[in-house]
Amino acid sequence: MERGKTITRFTRARLAPVAAALGAGLPLGLVGPIAGKWDNPFCVAVSIVFSSGWPWACYAFMVGYFRRSKIDSALLASLGLAIGVVTYYVFKDMNPTIPAGMEEATAVPAGMEPDTSGQGQILLWGTAAFVLGAPVGIMGNVARTPGVGGLLFRLIVPFTAFFEATQRLSVEADSEGAVFALTWNVTRVAACVAAVALVGHTVWSWRVRRGRADGPPESAAPIRHL
Repeated sequence: MERGKTITRFTRARLAPVAAALGAGLPLGLVGPIAGKWDNPFCVAVSIVFSSGWPWACYAFMVGYFRRSKIDSALLASLGLAIGVVTYYVFKDMNPTIPAGMEEATAVPAGMEPDTSGQGQILLWGTAAFVLGAPVGIMGNVARTPGVGGLLFRLIVPFTAFFEATQRLSVEADSEGAVFALTWNVTRVAACVAAVALVGHTVWSWRVRRGRADGPPESAAPIRHL
């Protein structure tokens, strides 16, 4: 009886994180298109962010970061991203709309017109998500390495967000609305703050470990007088 309960608890402990990791792909795919249904600035900004690439990379990275096994990190990140992409395009197919954050007079970019996100896009981007999710998940797993060894991997998401924001601002800012520019400028600032915080935390942790390794100075043995 006790053995059966132990096996059940072990199974739940193993399956719960897997279900959570894969289940998170569903809201990831829904947030962007759902927020795009409203025209208020906050929803427009949310739609812009979650229709871009770096939150998806962040998701795959965090899935890998919280898994101990590199195989689990790769598989769950790939499957979760694929679930998110399929959800994203299925919802857009069922509820076609002009992408949020665009002015009414602005032409819709090619490939983003309503009713164009069909099976071809699901297959293309679903495959890309599955293929790219594995290496990002593994990098998240390697980022668990303490100290400088894992720092470069921990900086991947802030770097990705900063790079994408810079590219989007340089290419699309002139043709998009003010909310678009503000959203990506805030993203760049947040990415810089996150990078500085990660570097600072790594330095602080290194100094703490170094202090513990050195240990307190040994007190001199008292001189005994005969």
